[in-house]
Amino acid sequence: HMIGFVIAMEKEAEVLLRHMKIEETREIRKRKIYRGSAFGKDLVLTVCGVGKVNAAAATEYLLTAYPVEKIVNFGLAGALNDSMEVGGVYPVARAVEYDFDLAQLNGTPVGTLNECEEPYLSLSDTDGKSLATGDRFNDSKEDYLLLTQTLRADIRDMEGGAIVHTALRANVPVYAFKAISDVAGKGCTTEQYLNNAQRALQAMEEALPAIVEAL
Repeated sequence: HMIGFVIAMEKEAEVLLRHMKIEETREIRKRKIYRGSAFGKDLVLTVCGVGKVNAAAATEYLLTAYPVEKIVNFGLAGALNDSMEVGGVYPVARAVEYDFDLAQLNGTPVGTLNECEEPYLSLSDTDGKSLATGDRFNDSKEDYLLLTQTLRADIRDMEGGAIVHTALRANVPVYAFKAISDVAGKGCTTEQYLNNAQRALQAMEEALPAIVEAL
């Protein structure tokens, strides 16, 4: 029983690596991979890099190269509504790729994959937030309206939806947990991220033992 973790950045991965008994470290296709155990579970972790392509490629590699029975993604993300707090850690129940748009061809809502009939994909933890994933980090008003009014998302990131997409195609359960570093509408997203990233990562590290033990 092995759990596969796909984590975008080294600084995010460190919150788990600090607690791991690492048995093997490799570098495959310019990505670091760590195999070992933590909190009573066997696991393999890859630092995939930022963005959807990196996330999907790394997830596919773990699914192919290791006997993983679950895929987990955690890391920093931005909140889209005032009900969420900087430093809060939230489980994700469903994810959508908000920069995927076949509306003109298929007549489907933005975010609806060609093989799907609705925008959101469901994760294994059904009690959680809605995550919107796209290859953009910005303060765009157009994106904000799409995310909040059309898709009614709670959180945005740059990897989660692609990880879910890849894992579900392999019929592997997937879980995601996001630590909030910035909240839309409360100032420049970049400044918030830089000021709050460490605080959010500390909250993620404190939440990890219970998260991993429950998987």
